[in-house]
Amino acid sequence: MTAEPDETLREVERAILARRPEHAIEPSLERTEALVSLLGDPQRAYPVIHLTGTNGKTSTARMTETLLRARGLRTGLFTSPHLSSMQERICVDGVPLAADRFVAAYQEILPYLRLVDDSQPVPLSFFEVLVGMAFAVFADAPVDVAVIEVGMGGSWDNTNVADGAVAVVTPISIDHSRYLGNSVEAIAADKAGIIKPGAIAVLAQQPLEAAETLLRRAATVGATVAREGLEFGVTSRELAVGGQLVSIRGLLGEYSDLFLPLFGRYQAGNAACALAAVEAFAGAAPGGGGPEPLADSLVREAFAMMSSPGRLEIVRRSPTVIVDAAHNPAGMAASMEALTEAFTFTDLVGILAVSEDKDVPAILDQLEPAVSELVVTCNSSPRSMAPAKLAELAGAVFGPDRVRQASRLDDAIEIAVGLADAAAAAAEAAGTLPAGGCGILVTGSVITAGDARLLLAPAGPP
Repeated sequence: MTAEPDETLREVERAILARRPEHAIEPSLERTEALVSLLGDPQRAYPVIHLTGTNGKTSTARMTETLLRARGLRTGLFTSPHLSSMQERICVDGVPLAADRFVAAYQEILPYLRLVDDSQPVPLSFFEVLVGMAFAVFADAPVDVAVIEVGMGGSWDNTNVADGAVAVVTPISIDHSRYLGNSVEAIAADKAGIIKPGAIAVLAQQPLEAAETLLRRAATVGATVAREGLEFGVTSRELAVGGQLVSIRGLLGEYSDLFLPLFGRYQAGNAACALAAVEAFAGAAPGGGGPEPLADSLVREAFAMMSSPGRLEIVRRSPTVIVDAAHNPAGMAASMEALTEAFTFTDLVGILAVSEDKDVPAILDQLEPAVSELVVTCNSSPRSMAPAKLAELAGAVFGPDRVRQASRLDDAIEIAVGLADAAAAAAEAAGTLPAGGCGILVTGSVITAGDARLLLAPAGPP
C-alpha cells in the first residue's frame, strides 16, 4: 500500500529539512559541482539570469520572471527563502511545483545525492539539494530561461555553478557579516562573483565602495555594465490606488505611466532593474544599440501583474494588517519609507520577530519613528531571538511603556489587534480618525512574514 500524496510530500520535506540548514554555511562549490556533474550539468541546458544583492533580490527576480513570461518565454524561477511552502522556491511558468512534481524531482536525484554525500567530507545541505532539484526541473521542463536568485553572497553561493548571461546586483548593504565580511566593499567583492566573462551586469544604485568593487569585477572579466541612474532608471513615479505609477528609461526605450501594484521607491527601482535585465537578455547593448524596445502593451501588462508576497502585503482589513519581510537595517529603512508614503494610519502597531544574529538595535531604530506601540515575539525559526531579550532591546529604543511581549506570534497578533482597535476607538471619539484608520505591521524576517501569512491569509498563495 502506497503512502498518500500529502504524506509522501511531508516525508520528502522532512528528509530535506533533516540536512544541514541553509544558515549553517560550509562555503564551497565542490559539493554542488559534483552533484550537477552527475546530473549532466542541467544548469547549462538554458540561459540564466542570475541575481544577488542584500535587499530586493526576490522581488526583482519575480518581476524579471513576470516580464519574461509576458514575452511568451517558458520560465524557471528559483528563489529563497520561502514564505509558506518549500515548493514556492522552484517555479515553472510562474507556478510553484505541484506536490507530485516536487516529490518526483527529489526522488529522481536522490541516488545522486547519496553518491555526493558519500564522496564529500561534508554532506549536501538543505539548500544544495534544492539547488540541484531546481536545475534538474528546469532542464526537464524544458525552460527557455531560468531566473536564479542566490541564497547568500555570490562567489561561493551554490547557485554560482551556473553562468548567468545577465547578472543583476540589487542594492548592497551590510548583512550576514559572519560569512560575507564586515564592510560593504568586502560584501560587494563576494557578490560580484556572479558576474561572469561576457555577461551583462545590471547594477542597481549602490554605495560608492560597492559600485567601485562591482565595476572592477566587470572590467576584469570583460562584462558589459548597465547602471541604474546612468544607462537606465526610474524617471518619475507617483502614488496610485493600490500601488504607484512609474515611468522608466530602459536600455531600449522609454516606458511611461506603468501601473506597479507595489509600494515604495525601492520597488520602483527593483522594477527598473528587472526591466533592464529583460532588455539585456533580449540583446540590448547598454549605451545604445540592439533590438527594438519591448512592446509597450507587453510591459504594461507585465507590470500590472507583478507581485511580491510578504513585502508590504496587506493580508487583512479592519484593522489593516500588513506583513513585511524586512530583516536588516537597510531593508527596514526602505520599508518604513514606503509604508509612511503609501499609508495614512493614525496609529501603527508593530509586531516584531527577528533572528538573533541580526543588527537588532539598528532595525529598531528604523522602525521606531513609524510605530506607536510594539509587540515583540518570536517566529517558527530556532534562530528567532527570545521575546524577553528582544523586549529589553526594544525598550531601550521605544521606551518600556511602548513595548509589549508575547511568547507566540498568534498571541502577539491578538494583542496588536486589541491595541489598534483601542487606538481607533479613541481617535473616533476625539473626531481625529482619518480614512487610513489604525494599522498593524508584522515584520522582522521572511519567516515572520510567512508565519503571519499562514495565520492570517491561509488561502492566499505566494
